[in-house]
Amino acid sequence: MNLRQYFKGEPYGSKKEMADHLGITQTWLGLLIRKARRPSPELSKKIEKATQGLVSAKELRPDIFN
Repeated sequence: MNLRQYFKGEPYGSKKEMADHLGITQTWLGLLIRKARRPSPELSKKIEKATQGLVSAKELRPDIFN
């Protein structure tokens, strides 16, 4: 599952909550959702943990996590 799919079923405000939890801006999270930017390896792991493994670090950064 990617970030776009993850947020499809989430309630209003969940992107802001996730961005705050990760310590990034909503704009940066939007860029990650649209795949306009790639997260750092550390942020990839944080996202994986925050989504309880539904969005894996491997999905976010297949070039690093095989």
